[in-house]
Amino acid sequence: MRAFQHIVKDEAGLHARPAGLLVKLASSCSSDIGVAFHSKTVSAKKLFAVMGLCVKKDDEITVTVEGENEEADCLKIKEFCEQNL
Repeated sequence: MRAFQHIVKDEAGLHARPAGLLVKLASSCSSDIGVAFHSKTVSAKKLFAVMGLCVKKDDEITVTVEGENEEADCLKIKEFCEQNL
């Protein structure tokens, strides 16, 4: 399993547009991808679950990636977070 932390820099937090893009990218990965915030972990492949975390600007999320291609998938998700969140 791979994991990383990310501090959200988007002024609106993890709102619909970036959450939708994250879900689209996560859904294209073969690994299981989770997003954790305040002791709640949800699948990054489910839009309403991700938006339900209510992540705001400057909040820290933890992303976990587990599966056959976890290393490559983790790099893709981390790069996305750095560029879009």
